[in-house]
Amino acid sequence: MNQEIKLVECPRDAMQGMHHFIDTNVKANYLNLLLQVGFDTIDFGSFVSPKAIPQLRDTAEVLAQLDLSSTKTKLLAIVANLKGVEAAVQHQEIDYLGFPFSISETFQQRNTNSSITQSLDTVSQMLEHCDRAAKKAVVYLSMGFGNPYGDDWSIEILEQRASELVASGVEILSLSDTTGISTPSQIAEVLPYMQRLFPNTEVGLHLHTTPSESDEKIRAAFESGCKRFDSALKGYGGCPMASDALTGNMATERVLSYLNTQQKGPALNLSKWEEAMAMSSTVFGKG
Repeated sequence: MNQEIKLVECPRDAMQGMHHFIDTNVKANYLNLLLQVGFDTIDFGSFVSPKAIPQLRDTAEVLAQLDLSSTKTKLLAIVANLKGVEAAVQHQEIDYLGFPFSISETFQQRNTNSSITQSLDTVSQMLEHCDRAAKKAVVYLSMGFGNPYGDDWSIEILEQRASELVASGVEILSLSDTTGISTPSQIAEVLPYMQRLFPNTEVGLHLHTTPSESDEKIRAAFESGCKRFDSALKGYGGCPMASDALTGNMATERVLSYLNTQQKGPALNLSKWEEAMAMSSTVFGKG
């Protein structure tokens, strides 16, 4: 794996908005393939209310079926409250806990049923649990490029919230474009700005997009010095808490294509990659 760039594969994000329930064994088989490909991290599941995200109610059962004996890939699980944190840290196999922290008050309430102020407290408690359980926290700055709810957005607001999180002990931030509204020029402005402000913090990108806009956003991200990038095979998925009309994830194959043209492509197990690409059509029910 290219140590310069960490690729985070996000089957959790790809699955969570699917209306038909994907069988637990199918999920586990797909994840076991992805674990053999060579990604830095797999965002594999979440410990949230099954009423909120019914698709992922079997995350613990899926985890029990994963073969981690011959992979260096790390596992990340999303949590939305302290109950989820307490459940996730019980699993030794999980390396990272991810928390969606929105700079939009409207979306924070919609996504986690809590205010920004309450969520800052949750993050502080999550960090304490992570320290005790030898895990790391990844905090997603959701609505990091703007929002459709009319809440104020500015780079100064983003900086304020990021500063609060870093001060509390967060070491990994991921700028998240939950509704796919970022532009290449905005990515090229915001990412380097945040990297300069927080040189000791790992700052990544979790972008949603339409296929027609993805290539230019990928180029803007890596030309701006991105070292941590989230994506999902074939661009499946999106955030069901943001909209019924899902804006998909970045397609992993497009990310890899760009990196390969720049001679920065990671060393992946291509046969397992091809198997995973083929299986994804079965998992998600479309080609």
